[in-house]
Amino acid sequence: MGRSSSPKIRQSRFGQDENAHSELLLQNVLGAISTAQLLVTFLSVGVSNIKWADALLADFNSLDGLLAAPAEKLLAVQGLGRARVLRLKAVYALSLRHAEQELDKPAAMANPAQVIRYLRLRIGHIEREIFGCLYLDACHRPISWDELFLGSLNRAHVYAREILKRGLALNAGAIVLSHNHPSGAAEPSSADVELTRELKDLLARVDIVVLDHIIVTPDDSVSMANRGLLAP
Repeated sequence: MGRSSSPKIRQSRFGQDENAHSELLLQNVLGAISTAQLLVTFLSVGVSNIKWADALLADFNSLDGLLAAPAEKLLAVQGLGRARVLRLKAVYALSLRHAEQELDKPAAMANPAQVIRYLRLRIGHIEREIFGCLYLDACHRPISWDELFLGSLNRAHVYAREILKRGLALNAGAIVLSHNHPSGAAEPSSADVELTRELKDLLARVDIVVLDHIIVTPDDSVSMANRGLLAP
């Protein structure tokens, strides 16, 4: 993704537009404020830089994509700099923390939308394929999220032994499998389905239940459980 085409930040003093914008924020009138407007306020660059913020969001495809981007890519963007990148990464960490807290609530695993939101934040925007496991206790409360296998643009080699070993070490009672598709298409391949069923059978032998295998992209997701793909 090129960054040189992004407009430069315009230097400006707080004036009437900034004051009006700030007042909307203080009154919590969020429907009247665009994502780009919120971004320039948060980054303290002034509302005269809305076009710059729009270009930034477009370069990274979305707000989630911007927040999840590696720090080195953000530091290469003209106008951000270390202090503003730190702010963005802090917001990303807070978003993850909030998603994790939502998963801790009773019956959270019964709501695929909450699980998907967490997984998309975690791995949805990564440009290489990652296979991870959300390990749960017997009551389906999260114990640990582990990114176990890092692959190439379209493939990650998965070793069942490592998934099993980690599950036993955590005394897990259930698991949600997940991986991303950097291509942007969330549809599971036949290899994805075969692997899921093999892992489900293997883990069942040690009383670890595979609840789902969720594939995520920046804009889409597929729950194999919802598709009925976990059954033989």
